[in-house]
Amino acid sequence: MTQLMGRPLLGLPGDLGSRSVVVEVLTGARTALAALSVIAVPVLGLWVLTPYGDVTARGALRLSCAVWLLGHGAPLTRGPAGAPVTVTPLLLTVVSVLLLRRAGARAAARTPQGTGMPRALLPLGAGYLAVAAWAAAECGRADAVLRADAPPALVAVAVVAAAGLAWGFCGAHGAAVPALPPAFTERLPGWAPPRGSAAATGRAAAAWLAGLVAGAGTLLTVAVLVGDAGHSADGLADRIAGVLGLVLACALLLPNALVWAAAFALGPGFAVGAGTVVSPFGTRLGALPEFPLFELVPGGPAGPGWALAVGALPLAAGVVPALLLGRAAAGRTAVRVWHPGGTAAAALASALGVGAVAGAVAWLAGGALAPGRMSALGPVAWQTALAAAGWCAAVVLPGALIARRLLLRAAGAGAAVLATRAAVPAQSAVSASGGRPWRGRGAVAAVRLRTASAHLRAGLHAVVALLAPAVPPWRRGPRSVGDAAED
Repeated sequence: MTQLMGRPLLGLPGDLGSRSVVVEVLTGARTALAALSVIAVPVLGLWVLTPYGDVTARGALRLSCAVWLLGHGAPLTRGPAGAPVTVTPLLLTVVSVLLLRRAGARAAARTPQGTGMPRALLPLGAGYLAVAAWAAAECGRADAVLRADAPPALVAVAVVAAAGLAWGFCGAHGAAVPALPPAFTERLPGWAPPRGSAAATGRAAAAWLAGLVAGAGTLLTVAVLVGDAGHSADGLADRIAGVLGLVLACALLLPNALVWAAAFALGPGFAVGAGTVVSPFGTRLGALPEFPLFELVPGGPAGPGWALAVGALPLAAGVVPALLLGRAAAGRTAVRVWHPGGTAAAALASALGVGAVAGAVAWLAGGALAPGRMSALGPVAWQTALAAAGWCAAVVLPGALIARRLLLRAAGAGAAVLATRAAVPAQSAVSASGGRPWRGRGAVAAVRLRTASAHLRAGLHAVVALLAPAVPPWRRGPRSVGDAAED
């Protein structure tokens, strides 16, 4: 009776100790509002600082909702003609995914081990989508600066929410990569990668992507240092509210600029308008809008030195993945050593994963800001995917094979040294007992070397004793009682 009275009225059936469905829905809504506040608080602060503005507080809130939906990949329109706005501010995407991941991990901690993921995450997703539906309704009004259509906006938000919540839930429960069924693995050839190699392949792909992001960050930092982004911001805004607005816009689009720099380093480059291209092999530009980040775009083709430096970034990004994959192939993290063919297959699989991720991120980082010339911005997704997969395969595949061979050779040499050290005492014992000595060249050489070193040390001690000057009696220390008794 006590359990029935303490059970939540709206709880899920069978979960006596779990939270109610209403609380889980409110938790999902709180997660969405936390992500929305990342953009709403700065926008409302700028609205307060703007003097004589004709935008109301609700208009500023609608703008925040529109940008938040745009951060989930929802398409927006602007103006009476319905100009498309599809460039996703990736900073909001990253923040939303991280908050959703945390909510999914906490839901997994509250959920028993046997509970299914859809049953545990459905209330959280419903609360998150409820806030998204309210935001889409606010942006659907005719007087909104950026308008959103509810169905595609809710679909985009649902995809991001499902991905973030599932990531956190699976990570908290320690869900491993699903293995292939035994009926399929038994038909694989002997050189195929062993079971459990998917984790090493995923680590190699993640390491290559992390290295590429680090190289793109270096390239973007150099462009900021030598560019005129700061002077452009001074010319565009003359008041504190305008400067802060430009800083906020640049911060939201900074991950996009990082992806564009990565596409530039890979070779295909990116577009800043229809019919334009910016790449290490050539640049074709027209008139650019006045925006600080556009000042970082190179105005002409890069010199030979700059082209070689940019081309070295994808090469450097493949060093760590090659070492990780070669270490796994050499049996350092697995039960058995991989076949060279299996190592090459794992490297190609990691390259395919890298290409898929790079293409998806490049598609999100680009888009349109207006019809006509500004309808093509950012890298081309399929070109970036092919370039990323090609660079990864060209560097990681031979690097992993070389690392595997070197590690196996080092392991063989180490095993030989240990065997020799274990055989030397046995050979010495057999020789001392009159038995037949072991005829291994390594053991005999080791015994001779030790004997020679002992004779050398004894000779050095004898020479030092002969050459040392005699100590006079008055320089000697106080005599002990034992020495006096001997005298």
